[in-house]
Order: sequence, then structure tokens, then C-alpha cells
Amino acid sequence: MEITSSHNSGSMMWFFKDKGFDDNSAQGMFRKCRRLEGVHQERASENWDYLRSIGIEERKLPSIVSKCPKILALDLYEKIVPTVECLRTLGTKPNEVASAIAKFPHILSNSVEEKLCPLLAFFQTLGIPEKQIGKMILLNPRLVSYSIATKLTEIVNFLANLGLNKDGMIGKVIVRDPYIMGYSVDKRLRPTSEFLKSIGLSEADLQAVAVNFPAILSRDVNKLLVPNYAYLKKRGFEDRQIVALVVGFPPILIKSIQNSLEPRIKFLVDVMGRQVDEVIDYPCFFRHGLKRRIEPRYVCLEWILRVTLPTYEVELPDEAAFVTAARELG
Repeated sequence: MEITSSHNSGSMMWFFKDKGFDDNSAQGMFRKCRRLEGVHQERASENWDYLRSIGIEERKLPSIVSKCPKILALDLYEKIVPTVECLRTLGTKPNEVASAIAKFPHILSNSVEEKLCPLLAFFQTLGIPEKQIGKMILLNPRLVSYSIATKLTEIVNFLANLGLNKDGMIGKVIVRDPYIMGYSVDKRLRPTSEFLKSIGLSEADLQAVAVNFPAILSRDVNKLLVPNYAYLKKRGFEDRQIVALVVGFPPILIKSIQNSLEPRIKFLVDVMGRQVDEVIDYPCFFRHGLKRRIEPRYVCLEWILRVTLPTYEVELPDEAAFVTAARELG
């Protein structure tokens, strides 16, 4: 047995070198997956070629195999092909399955009967349509690796405790952000929800934010939410105004201050000549691109006012700026 194993290991080393791996990378994969020592080069080549045949680019295969060397040891027709065929039933676009495998190659080592089917049933009990479940799993294939009994159920219970256990709201949250299922309730989701409550969001406000933009629940409080909240306070917004902004446009608490919030507020005040608190009535001002949407529209509107109201006594953009803005807007 030892002679055979040694022979196979040598054969696999040649396989790895042929695929562009250096010795350290190859040895690392042997340490990750002891089963490789007993794998014949023919099986590895067959699995490699099959993955390429389903749409995975050759240049991506080394990275995929490095993440999950076990792929080369799996039985192609008993394990890999059935899993791929099952995943294909979930997708609607040609490259979705290949993309999912590239994101999380370990999905191929999970049992269809033991992992994938129970996961589908779990999400169906939350009222999520089968087509949506397919999109979720292919978008975040790591879902297949999570324990239903512990991790997924804990997150569903957490969302239910926020008051989302009606009208299929939990399902809507998960569909909009499948990645939320990968976070820790105690380390991330609960601290974020508690922070949102602490700045004045009511239970109804929190529910609305969770449904409209669930990704905010999984953001780091100290790294993102606290600094953005402090920035809004510094700009003169009162607590109730910040609540209105957050409910109207939740990403305001995770947008970059330097690259997003500050430039927009500066344009609003310095260029448009408006009061900063005017955005309370239209929080989505922060959603639109400054260079591609806000500035061109402002230029066009100013030009229209110049033409239609000759007494308009404000310094307006020149004609070249107007033409450029009109072109930007199509």
C-alpha cells in the first residue's frame, strides 16, 4: 500500500506541475487533503477537464483546486456530475453554476441528499419561491455548508424576534441578502440591531430597514455605523433627522464619508446653495451618483432657468457645461 501511495503521490506531483503549480502549492494541497495521496492522475485529469467543460475558465481552475483539493479526489460520475446537474436545475443563466463553484468549490463535496435537499426544504418553509431559492444558493453557495439545526435556525429566530415573522418578511430579507445567513448573531447581527435602536429607530423603523436593506444588519458597528452616525451629527443633523435619513436610505450609515457623503453634502451646500437639512425630505439624494447624475441634472436645470427666467440672478454654468451635462444624461 505504501508503495502504491508513494507512486500516486509522485504521479499527482507531475499533474500539479503540468497545471502550473509550484512545489510548495502542491505540498500544501497534499496537507489539506490526504486523499490526494491515493488519487490516480487519470482521475484528477478527468475531474479537471469536466470542470472546464461546464464553463469554468482554465485560468480559474488552479485557484479553485487550491481552495478545495478534494475536488480532484471525488468520484466524477457518483459525486461531481450529480451535484452539478442538481445545481443546474436551480439556475436560469448559462454561467451561474460555474460561477457558484468558483466562489465556493466545496459545494461539490456536499451531498445532494444530505445537504442540498434539506436546505431547499428549509427555505421553502419560510415561503421563499423555488426560483428565488435557486438564485440565493448560486449567489451564495456557502449556504450549503451551514448547519440548518444551529446556524440557519438561529438567524431565522433572530429575525423573528425583530418582528419580521409575518407576511413572509424573513424570506424577503434572506432573498435580498443571502449573505446575512453567514454572520454571527451575537457578534454582528444583534450588536447592529441594538445600535440602530439606540440612535432612535423604533421597532417598526428597524423592521422597515431590515426588509429594505438587510445588509446593514451585518455591518460592523464600530468600523462603519458609529463613524457615519458621528459624521451626520457633526454636520448638524439632529437625532430625529438621522433616524429619518436612515429609514429613508439605510446605506447612509455604511457609505464612505470621504468618497460619498462629504462630496454630496459639499455640493448640496456650496454649489446648489441649499440647506443641509433639506435632504431629510429626500434621503435618496445620497443614492444617486454625484458626477453622473446629480451634477449633470443640476447644470441642465440651471440652464433651463437661465433661458426661461432672464432675471434669474445666480451665476450659472456656461454653455459648454450644459452640453456636456445633456450628453451625460443621454
